[in-house]
Amino acid sequence: MDSQKATLIVKSPFIASLALGAVLLAGCAGGDLTTREKGAGIGALGGAAIGGLIGSAVHHPAIGAAAGTAFGLGAGALVGDQLQGRENAAYDQQRQINNNQQEIQRQQRDIDNLQRQPEY
Repeated sequence: MDSQKATLIVKSPFIASLALGAVLLAGCAGGDLTTREKGAGIGALGGAAIGGLIGSAVHHPAIGAAAGTAFGLGAGALVGDQLQGRENAAYDQQRQINNNQQEIQRQQRDIDNLQRQPEY
């Protein structure tokens, strides 16, 4: 009975961190996730899994999972931030291309109108 109680105590921080993560994730459900948020989430989950595996090898899976989560969250957020920056730059470029195309079309209409007018 004591070994079951000890196992439950060791797993309690891990279960608590999972519950906290679920609550925090549910709090972010106000709309679509940004690329930065997706990267942070993927990094945190991957870090927790890898940290848990490494921690279990040294008989501290909860500490390993917590450390892996923190590291993965930071790394995932950095990668997601870089990807989001590239998406924003691509969006700005596309918007500028669209504006340029509209200006070219306007100028082409002006040229066509001028060519249709009779000369004096």
